[in-house]
Amino acid sequence: MIQTFAEKDTERVWQRVHVRKFGPDLQRIANRKLLILDAAETINDLRVPPGNRLEQLQGNRKGQHSIRVNDQWRICFTWTPAGPINVEITDYH
Repeated sequence: MIQTFAEKDTERVWQRVHVRKFGPDLQRIANRKLLILDAAETINDLRVPPGNRLEQLQGNRKGQHSIRVNDQWRICFTWTPAGPINVEITDYH
């Protein structure tokens, strides 16, 4: 279960509130991915579907993981025994 959000726009997507910077298509896909993230009981649950492309991040995001929303956007988070924290939708490239 998602514990915390790193920023308000991601929380708004989760609540199905329109966020202008994401657009409707990205928001719909991101919400579906957030539902998958919320349902995950272990980090390995996020390996399915393979399109999530679960990655352990490095550099200034060391300790975080990401799943893909599309080619540009990712959902980044830190995994804890209680579930994901500091969840954010970001274009970190």
